[in-house]
Amino acid sequence: MFEQLIKKLQDPKAAYITLETTPKHDASFTPVIDKIEELGLPERVDGFSTTDNPLAKLKYSSIIAAMRLQERFKKPVLATMSMRDRNKIALQSDLLGANEIDVRAILALTGDPAKISDQPAAKGVFESDSSMLLDIIKCFNAGIDYAGREFGIKPRPIYPFAVSNAFAKNPKTLLKKFTKKLSHGALGIITQPVFDERNALTLLELFEEAKVQSGNRNGVLILGLFPVTRLRTAQFLASHVPGIHVPKEWIDTLYEAHKKGEREEEKRGLALSREIFETVKEIHPKIHLMTANRFSLAKALLD
Repeated sequence: MFEQLIKKLQDPKAAYITLETTPKHDASFTPVIDKIEELGLPERVDGFSTTDNPLAKLKYSSIIAAMRLQERFKKPVLATMSMRDRNKIALQSDLLGANEIDVRAILALTGDPAKISDQPAAKGVFESDSSMLLDIIKCFNAGIDYAGREFGIKPRPIYPFAVSNAFAKNPKTLLKKFTKKLSHGALGIITQPVFDERNALTLLELFEEAKVQSGNRNGVLILGLFPVTRLRTAQFLASHVPGIHVPKEWIDTLYEAHKKGEREEEKRGLALSREIFETVKEIHPKIHLMTANRFSLAKALLD
């Protein structure tokens, strides 16, 4: 399952699409899985991802959610693991447990700051950034733990992924981050959402240079896409989310549509989202769809 996913990811001509899922503040992940199945999405994507307490808000376990998705749909899932909530002991313990239940594609994330959590006085661990988790996975794939001790029963191969901003005023910042994560063994790097072709092409150019600098020629850039159907969403992303560039044309188009009503606003937003989706498919068909669990939007794009 995972070998097939990586083979498709590394084939420059093959289309590769994964869909992000966000476990809820609930004791069951089943309703999310049922909605995905109801919309027929498993037949339209190559795999999924599960988020790990995004914005430091308490949610259902990303690892167990990944297991449940894989059991239902027989598709590989990237389980996010955050450095915010675990020290190196907990990271390795979770990796060992995940390995036995066949959750073996790991999306390494530093994590949002604990100060924005919904849990009173929660404190972040942050022993390091996500590069430590990538190094731990490298050790596990060599049959040893992070302290260099051999495992009696060695883990099955683990497939490491990482994330990156999609925009920076100084492109060298992105180049540096790409290079660092590739040098620590990331097979794929998923970007924050892109909203125009120029941004996508810049990222691809920087990534090729990072592959040379890091010596990791097998790493693949996966462009994040987030369909936007509301002016308020576009404005929030543009104003408050670092590492994302929302073009002025999007804001202006949605502003004019907003004056005509909610239906027109959604129509124009979906048209813009479809346009960038089709553009990215043409220039680099390695896509990670993020919809904040609005899976009907994913269906609208994939249909």
